[in-house]
Amino acid sequence: MHILLGVGGDDRSARALEETVQRARAAGDHLTVAIYSDAAGSTLSDVEATIRDQLDDLGFEPSIRHLEGDPGSSLVTLAENEQVDRIALAGGHRSPLGKIQLDPVSEFVLLNANTTVTLVR
Repeated sequence: MHILLGVGGDDRSARALEETVQRARAAGDHLTVAIYSDAAGSTLSDVEATIRDQLDDLGFEPSIRHLEGDPGSSLVTLAENEQVDRIALAGGHRSPLGKIQLDPVSEFVLLNANTTVTLVR
């Protein structure tokens, strides 16, 4: 199985990376990590440095891609172009009333991807 994981520079993306790497390792899946700048203003190079450090700690070497422009649209396009089997993303947070709230990237991918999308929480 080919999995595309979209990551920004936030803590939720770091947790999603760790869980997705563990699953890919156990299942023998091919993993591509797509890095994008997050809303907090992290640059691609900042996000990549953090992700590479985390991957070194995990002892895993996936393919890494940089996404330019709108991350949601870029993830959907990359998934279609590379014919991935699944897109994985950090999956929202709970509101004070207990309802899930999605960030704009997750919402766009969920609504527009032609493949299975997994939200990692």
